[in-house]
Amino acid sequence: MEHIGKTRIEQGGFLLFLALVTIAALVVVLPFLNPLLWASLAAIMFQPLFRWFEDRRRGKPTQAALLTLLVIFVAVILPAMWIGGTAIDEATRLFLAFRDGQIDVAMYFDQIFGALPASIQAALDSAGFGDLGDVQQRATAFVQASLGLIAQQAIAIGGSIFGFVLAFAIGLYVAFFLIRDGRQIVDTLLHALPMERGVADRLAERFISIVRATIKGSVVVGLVQGALGAITFWIVGIPSVMLLGVVMAIASLLPAVGPAIVWVPAALYLFATGAIWQGVVVVISGVAVIGMIDNILRPILVGRDTGIPDWLILVTTLGGIALMGLSGIVVGPLVAGLFIAGWSILAEQRDEAAT
Repeated sequence: MEHIGKTRIEQGGFLLFLALVTIAALVVVLPFLNPLLWASLAAIMFQPLFRWFEDRRRGKPTQAALLTLLVIFVAVILPAMWIGGTAIDEATRLFLAFRDGQIDVAMYFDQIFGALPASIQAALDSAGFGDLGDVQQRATAFVQASLGLIAQQAIAIGGSIFGFVLAFAIGLYVAFFLIRDGRQIVDTLLHALPMERGVADRLAERFISIVRATIKGSVVVGLVQGALGAITFWIVGIPSVMLLGVVMAIASLLPAVGPAIVWVPAALYLFATGAIWQGVVVVISGVAVIGMIDNILRPILVGRDTGIPDWLILVTTLGGIALMGLSGIVVGPLVAGLFIAGWSILAEQRDEAAT
């Protein structure tokens, strides 16, 4: 009995040590959490490409991993850096234009309100929005704050260029090893998890399926919609097309509304200012092209439903972005999917135990 008690104490002490050292490890890597996360996502998404290279470079997994990393750098990282840099430059110019009074938001509001039908103007008057002075001030403050935030992020990146380069290098370095040794690492982790191997395998399968569905079904579709929106705005002569395209790509992550948050106000402004054919082009593109591309591409890219309700995707995506920035786009739905999967497995186990 005494031996059993001593064994339990020793086991409890080891588990306490394991918990403390795990927390310490998480704290140590916390400054590089984002690059580690994106390195893991890259390893998951490009694992089929690595296997394709590995089949053609048999016995040389290091070369296959390097070739995969080269494809990621050329096809993903360089375009993303160019698009991000252009969008930040446009946002900075717009912010300076607002600050210096070169863009008069009040005049645009007056033009749009004056172009509305009399019945709509009367309805706005009765609702207390006839005098748009307060609305104009709020809209101006909102736009300036939004553009100012983007400009501040650009300044922050430029001011800590060493930290950005270090995080970028760490992400590439870790991605190489995760691509090359990912299968062995995952198997080791699943074996070490303090749960049944069958449950661990199901959670891992769910994890990978949600990551791929989120990246391919949300990020890729969003990028396509953002690119189509930018092309549309360029055709009709709207400035800052890259910035608007990036905003549209981010807005596409929101269920139900999506890119319409961007192209509908743009079309209304064009109609209100007399640019009729330009507004028609934006509406046709928004409804028939940008809006439909989601229905076409998502089934092809994802192939099956993630099992996560749209409202939960919306809440967790916005919550993830609020907590982690851009990484929250993936982390939010991932947490939601694992939450649902975990409780579903528990319910199944209870049902099995009851029978």
